[in-house]
Amino acid sequence: MYDDLDIFAAVVEHSSLNRASRQLNLSQPALSRKISKLEERLGVALFTRHGKRLELTEVGRLTYTYALEQRQQRSRFLEALSKFKEGEPLLVTLGASLTTLQTTLPPLVNAYMEKFPAAELKLITGKTHEIVSSVSEGKSDVGIIASMVQEPGLRCIPLFEDQLRLVVSGQHPLALSAKLTMDDLSRLPMLLFSKGTWYRRLTDDLFQRSGIEPDVRLEIDSFEAIVRLLPTIKAAALLPKSYLRPELLNGGGLVSLYIKELEQTQRTTCLIYRDDGALSTAARSLVQVTEEIYLSRHE
Repeated sequence: MYDDLDIFAAVVEHSSLNRASRQLNLSQPALSRKISKLEERLGVALFTRHGKRLELTEVGRLTYTYALEQRQQRSRFLEALSKFKEGEPLLVTLGASLTTLQTTLPPLVNAYMEKFPAAELKLITGKTHEIVSSVSEGKSDVGIIASMVQEPGLRCIPLFEDQLRLVVSGQHPLALSAKLTMDDLSRLPMLLFSKGTWYRRLTDDLFQRSGIEPDVRLEIDSFEAIVRLLPTIKAAALLPKSYLRPELLNGGGLVSLYIKELEQTQRTTCLIYRDDGALSTAARSLVQVTEEIYLSRHE
């Protein structure tokens, strides 16, 4: 039936049995029989015939739309099959936390898709322990997490070290300060991550150790929202250095400030995957690109 749908579509597109028969390399009688058999199989008339001129019926237009969809689906399948035969990546499932999605993944995804444009990435978000479980159970091929783990059956590769930086608008009173300490954050209006998140626990622990009580103006889970709100609320925020790319700071009129005590917030972002040798071509390619991007910086 599907071959007959292709033939039917060709007749529609040429608006003539005669022209379609030449294009399909079929005799006109043979082509007419195929169209008639398709109509019999469907139980409907696809054309209204006016002498040599054919006009689609309403159900004929519906059938033509379906024929085009089948043609496109077949084309996508054959393209994917061709890529698979060539050994190129197809689909890879990547697990990461929401914060990692905002910091580490944009440059990684761009590099991966540039190198393997036929690849498809499926992203799964969750907390660190959820991503570890997802990779261990095979629900995710690869994971990127913000800590080192020692999990049986998983390989954990350190990618880079990260730490928090104080971020303010270029118009903020602290923007021109030559040297800052944690004491400068006491009663300072700040935007913080919501309670219960990893970053909030990290900052709360830091404040407690330093004896600091910031003036919390807003609690939110989005880096992007925090960056956009900083100039409006005239507050400060603690954000990971990996997120603070030059284009983001310059475009938002923001300044990243160093405080020595913030070195205590250092963490290691890692790549994890199963070490049983069961990685797909797509997953192996993603691991390769990730290592090229991050590990080459240390060489």
